[in-house]
Amino acid sequence: MSIISAPRGTRDILPSESWKWEYIINTASQTMKDFGFSEIHLPIFEHTELFSRGVGETTDIVEKEMYTFEDRGGRSITLRPEATAGVMRAAIENNLCAQGSFAKLWNWGPMFRHERPQKGRYRQFYQIDAECLGISNAMADVEVIELSVEIFRRLGLKNLEVVINSVGCEKCRPIYREKLLQHFNAHKDELCETCLTRLERNPLRILDCKKESCGHVADEAPDIFDSLCEECKSHFDEVKKGLERLGFTYTLNKRLVRGLDYYTKTAYEILSGDLGAQNAVAGGGRYDNLASAIGGNKIPGVGFACGVDRIMLVMEEQGCTFGNEPETFAYVAALDNDSRGAVQILTHELRKNNIASECDISGKSFKAQMKNAGKYKFACIIGAEEIAKNSVSIKNLTDSSQVSVPFDEAVKYLHEQAARF
Repeated sequence: MSIISAPRGTRDILPSESWKWEYIINTASQTMKDFGFSEIHLPIFEHTELFSRGVGETTDIVEKEMYTFEDRGGRSITLRPEATAGVMRAAIENNLCAQGSFAKLWNWGPMFRHERPQKGRYRQFYQIDAECLGISNAMADVEVIELSVEIFRRLGLKNLEVVINSVGCEKCRPIYREKLLQHFNAHKDELCETCLTRLERNPLRILDCKKESCGHVADEAPDIFDSLCEECKSHFDEVKKGLERLGFTYTLNKRLVRGLDYYTKTAYEILSGDLGAQNAVAGGGRYDNLASAIGGNKIPGVGFACGVDRIMLVMEEQGCTFGNEPETFAYVAALDNDSRGAVQILTHELRKNNIASECDISGKSFKAQMKNAGKYKFACIIGAEEIAKNSVSIKNLTDSSQVSVPFDEAVKYLHEQAARF
């Protein structure tokens, strides 16, 4: 019988790596709190209609990448490919933006897309997501960009670039769409098959094509800035002024359109020079029409998402630190089998008092136990003599010194020693 392996495009996050993930999530969590964002937990699966209507029927995600199935009730269910639509659905369903109020929400967890696995990109991947709902002011856009940059600053990432663009709105985008149609129709023979299908359905997506031939055509395409309505133009100017006010440098990129239909006005990415062609570590923007697209009243929104796998890659490439690897402070060893009960009691008391402790539960010899204890700071040794004296022999494994401590004072003693490390 063959060994069952993990499905293609998934991977196990093992203990040697999971503590690094915890550091990233904890750093993001504290930064979110500092910016006034509250955590929200969402279902991993939603009704398929949420994504087909919200994300867009013509997007690659909906057309090619979603994990969709029919449940036992005959309902079409999809494993979430992204979080924004789910956050907006939760805000509408729970009246989080009722009567002109706003909500600043964040979440993290697994997303699912059926695409070709590659370095830093998996079919089950993990994202950190932040959404500011109910505010149309451009300062919300600036704050979201500031938030994503601040998370990366606290993680120690360097060599990052903020790239921004405007994708207009329902008033001015049709004008730009016609200009793009004229340009791309004149170069149809240079477009890939995928972009040919996009030509009539969503020509803005051609700007995002990564194929070289399409890229040359897209580079020559007209930019959107001459087509923006006064509202979108003013909004984008305010975003740029806000970023400049905070001292952020940015790059304008007319080809930045994002891959989801719900974006309006601001679109942005944060790029890393250390990831090669697939170099975005965060992306987001404004999506004022998403709420109405999924059946709610109009709620303006702006947010971003960043992939934990991508962040890990950049941090390791740049030699960033992940804080201290968690370690157990004390190992409690039994000199003989008769002492194992006392060992169990002491280990229990240490853990109750927040001292990370370990003991042998497999019946190993004292020699084998002490070999395991070598990676800890202290070894607490209990044998017949210690039990007779109601004491514990505590050995400092960094300098080999050893003291005898009354059993009831072992917790206090180890707390005092922990304060020195």
